[in-house]
Amino acid sequence: MDRPWFANYPPDVPREVDTSGIESMRDLLEASFEQFADQSFSVCMDQWMTYKELDHLSLSFASWLQHLGLKPGARIGIMLPNVPQFAVVMSGILRAGFVCVNINPLYTSRELEHQLCDSGCTLIIILENFAHTLEPVLSKTLLESIVLTSLGDLLGPLKGPWINFAVKYLAKMVPSFELRDANVLGHTPLIARLGKCLSEGKTFSFQRPSIQAESFAFLQYTGGTTGLSKGAILTHRNIIAATLQAQYWLTPALKLKKDLPQFNCIAALPLYHIFALTLCFYTIRTGSFLTLIPNPRDIKKFVSVLAKRPFHIFPAVNTLFNALLQNEAFRALSFKDLCVTQAGGMAASESTAKEWKRVTGSTMIEGWGMSETCAVGSNNPSNLTVFSGTIGLPLSGIDMVIKDDNGQTLGVHTSGEICIKGPNVMKGYFNQPSETQKAFTADGYLRTGDIGTQDANGFFKIVDRKKDMILVSGFNVFPSEIESVASSCPGVLECAAVSILDEKQGEAIKLFVVKKEPTLTQDDVLTYCKTQLTAYKIPKVIEFKDSLPKSNVGKILRRELRDTPNH
Repeated sequence: MDRPWFANYPPDVPREVDTSGIESMRDLLEASFEQFADQSFSVCMDQWMTYKELDHLSLSFASWLQHLGLKPGARIGIMLPNVPQFAVVMSGILRAGFVCVNINPLYTSRELEHQLCDSGCTLIIILENFAHTLEPVLSKTLLESIVLTSLGDLLGPLKGPWINFAVKYLAKMVPSFELRDANVLGHTPLIARLGKCLSEGKTFSFQRPSIQAESFAFLQYTGGTTGLSKGAILTHRNIIAATLQAQYWLTPALKLKKDLPQFNCIAALPLYHIFALTLCFYTIRTGSFLTLIPNPRDIKKFVSVLAKRPFHIFPAVNTLFNALLQNEAFRALSFKDLCVTQAGGMAASESTAKEWKRVTGSTMIEGWGMSETCAVGSNNPSNLTVFSGTIGLPLSGIDMVIKDDNGQTLGVHTSGEICIKGPNVMKGYFNQPSETQKAFTADGYLRTGDIGTQDANGFFKIVDRKKDMILVSGFNVFPSEIESVASSCPGVLECAAVSILDEKQGEAIKLFVVKKEPTLTQDDVLTYCKTQLTAYKIPKVIEFKDSLPKSNVGKILRRELRDTPNH
């Protein structure tokens, strides 16, 4: 096939990606742990962790997991924000040959139950701040073990206990919970504290398991058209390929700072999200360090962290860039060391990119990817000097084409579905063979659901979405899930959810409701949704209607609702 994008690759970026020298993520991790042992891996609340410390702590956790006697390929949930514990437990799970299942800490009990049950998780590591979410659904899961951790557990012997005390008793950020008496399928799960697990793990011998390139590494959950999220199977080879692809692509921009011993990568995006997760592995691969931001919504505190030391790689979604640009203290920072401003997760707006360039002097480069592709797909060249308004070129080893509904490849400047093939593309959806089959074309391309075009130079652009998915601050929200929840609200006859433009979030959710009970109010619906949905899934606007537009077979026509004047 014709690949015009190669002509526009930055110098020295290879056309293909070679993963043959790295058999598993364990090999990639351990090579970096050894090579960069004395260098810093992360800083969080001014507490530093070196690669050597990450090596020792993750090995202790891997040994502890093995000592439990978990079955090969066991799925282990990680329900943590951006704290040092995340990298420790994730690395330990991968080194022990088990499968990571990333879980959004902001999930409601209903959402958590689905992901735990669908993935078959038998163990979860969870910040105690969110244990109350697990409590009501624990008995419905397959969990055999629960590892609890507190916010300050790895923040030093003096600072850590103080932070734990302040979070629990002063800020009262740890809702009460009771897991000890829970009965899961006739047994009481083991409940352990992470500190004790790490201490015990040091005394256990570690047995290196056999891990193949095609072994499962992650089940990364993504939205489903039925309203239920699906687990994308990401193999060790998938993650390795994506890590190398990111490394190849960012290198041209970083060459300008070749004398720096390390690059500072800002980790404000949640590490459980595929975008930040892949950048985390990029950081490990290159011996850079992460500045962990547990709560990026606290812009004042976030900016105070940025002011402490030079930062070089800044990945974020458009809404976060916007929020920072509104902050006077941020605009006063020094940006002379900023090498890469990487936009992704949602569309980057030209106005935001223009203002970012004016304030920071850094060109925003936009990329595109999915959970199913390890966040890697296309990206604008990292040495770009002008915002392109496109999602860039396919990265090393990736083929992208535009296809019509019959699977035929289309020519340049013709809109169709963006389809992708490459070593970073998922194996399929966990335990969903029919969904997996529907996701791929006859010639092996993943159907993305995004409608786009390709120009003669190989740059791709998204023009619309084939799916009804709503993108709120970079997170996928499917109308059917919102409708399923809202329709269960007492007094609701039927409803439909659509996207509306939102200056802060990119898109927001509008819910049209037909009343069953005349006394039903907007506050009634909103209050009910808040008990069942994560914050970003809660409708921003609720409008009552006498009826909803439907097709001749009774299907609600969301497009007509989206086209409603003043909607």
